[in-house]
Formats: sequence, C-alpha cells, structure tokens
Amino acid sequence: MRVVAWLFRAVLFLVALGFALSNTGITELRFFGLEIVWRAPLVVFLLAFLVAGAALGLLGVVPSLFRQRREIGRLRREIRIAAKTAANNAPPPPPPDVPRQPAGSEPPVPLGM
Repeated sequence: MRVVAWLFRAVLFLVALGFALSNTGITELRFFGLEIVWRAPLVVFLLAFLVAGAALGLLGVVPSLFRQRREIGRLRREIRIAAKTAANNAPPPPPPDVPRQPAGSEPPVPLGM
C-alpha cells in the first residue's frame, strides 16, 4: 500500500511540475476596481494563494484547539482529584500473611483439642 501511495504522490508531483513548466508566461492579476496590477507567472499566483488558504485554514482551527486543550487539562485535574478521593475512602487491605475468613464463618478449630 505504501508503494501505491508513493506512486500516486510521484504522479501528482509530475503533473504539477508539467503544469508549472507549461505555464511560464507572465500573467496579470488585477484587483477589483483598483489600479494595482501584479505581473508574474501563473504558478507563482497559484502557490501564493495555496499558502494563503492553508494559513487561513490553520487560523480557523486555532480557537477550537485551545478550547480542547483547556478541556483536556480540566478533565485531567478531575481524574486526579477523583483518584485521590477514592484512595482516601478505600478500606485498608488486609495484611498479606493473615488468611481471609468468609463472612459469618467460624475460625478453624485446631486438631488435638
């Protein structure tokens, strides 16, 4: 499966490279009603807008990322407090060398008495 993924990536790269090499002519980018005109190859514009879109997408994720981190910290504190409370309220375990007797049963009678 990894080989197929790498082959797909290589084909995609070659297609993008072919697109870039076949569109080397100068393109004009005009802004809405303004006198500003940028002149550059089409690939430069596509790359710039790709980077700008990725940056805006990441900026859109930042608030929810911080909100999730705050929630995870709060939940970890709650777990820590609950574990301490449970450890303090639990009865102490019996000593390891004393056998446990079932509730309501009498202790064994020693032989020879």
